[in-house]
Amino acid sequence: MPKEIVLIGRSNVGKSTLFRQLTGKRVDIGRRPGMTRKPFKVKIGNAIYVDMPGYGFMKYLSRDEQEKTKDSVIEYFEQNKDNILLAIQIIDAASFLDIADRWEQRGEVPLEIELYDFLNDLGLDVALAANKMDRISNKDEALDAIVERLGMLPPWRQWTDKVAPISAKKGEIEPIKLIISKRLARASS
Repeated sequence: MPKEIVLIGRSNVGKSTLFRQLTGKRVDIGRRPGMTRKPFKVKIGNAIYVDMPGYGFMKYLSRDEQEKTKDSVIEYFEQNKDNILLAIQIIDAASFLDIADRWEQRGEVPLEIELYDFLNDLGLDVALAANKMDRISNKDEALDAIVERLGMLPPWRQWTDKVAPISAKKGEIEPIKLIISKRLARASS
């Protein structure tokens, strides 16, 4: 049975754009959060790529619908963990630190960090796609701060097997494609 490569992240971080870049398959995308409502799957070669619904704030959905979406995402990972080759967590690298700071100032764990920890606690192989890198002037400094927030020691460059700076909208996704190809090669050997 083909293994899954699952894309997950907060709403509007570029999951579906990256999915389209990786698979060539079009998924409905939009400026408003919550366009992807259920897992969308495409088989490419020996893998099934899965575009998951975003989590967090979704402007046009009720709080109850947002919670149901979050619960369904968690349930999906729990039920399918044995068949997931790679979980790719997409973040908006340009806003990650500001959002994390706001959450931590309120005494809360930021959703991105909570998700990263959850995926790792499930024993999944997790890669971080740091999207929207084209909006960041000092990329190394930003990525060092991001990996540190996620519990990895900087510099980020020692984590190129887990951290991929990308710009999905511009088609600059080679670092995540390299991570995927290494996992697929390892799985087939």
